Amino acid sequence: MSFPIAVRDMRLGDVDRVSEIRVRGWQTAYRGLLPDSHLDALSVAEDAEQRRAFFARGGPAVVNLVAERGDAVVGWAAHGPYRDGEVRTTDAELYAIYVDPGHLGRGVGHALLQESVRRAGALGHSRMYLWVLKGNVAARRFYERAGFGADGAEEAFEVDGVAAPEVRYRGDLPSVPRSG
Repeated sequence: MSFPIAVRDMRLGDVDRVSEIRVRGWQTAYRGLLPDSHLDALSVAEDAEQRRAFFARGGPAVVNLVAERGDAVVGWAAHGPYRDGEVRTTDAELYAIYVDPGHLGRGVGHALLQESVRRAGALGHSRMYLWVLKGNVAARRFYERAGFGADGAEEAFEVDGVAAPEVRYRGDLPSVPRSG
C-alpha cells in the first residue's frame, strides 16, 4: 500500500532525519560531480548539529518543509528571500530540496516544490530562483518539467579543488490573492 505524500512545516524533532536525507542526497546526487573524498566525509551528525543550531535561532525568513509518507519523513525543502550575495531581494529562492534516495521518482520532490512555490506566491513573491550544479542533469530536468528554466546566470563553485559550476534557474510564481 502506498501512502499519500503530506507536506508540513519542519519541527525541531525532524532535524536528525532531515540531516540524514540531506547528506544521503548529496552522496547520491553529486557522485561523479564532486570528489568522492568530500562526499564520503560528509557527516549526518555534524550536519544535524549545525541544522539544530540554525533551527534554534529561528526566524521567519527561511521556510523549512518536510514531506511525509505515512509516519516517515522522506524529503525536505527550504526556501526564503532570494540572496544576491548578502543582499536580500523581493524575489524568492529555493535554497534546497532533497529526497530520501529510496523515494526518488515517487512525487516527493514535486510535492515539496509545489508547496514551496505556493507559499512563496502567497507571500507576494513573483519569481523564485534556485541554483543547481550545471552537471546535475537529473535535477535540471526535474526543475524544467516544473516550469523553471535556466536564465543564463552561472556561478563558480568549487569543492576540494574540483570545479562544479552552478546555473541559476528562474520560475514565475502564480499570484495568490491575499484574503482579508
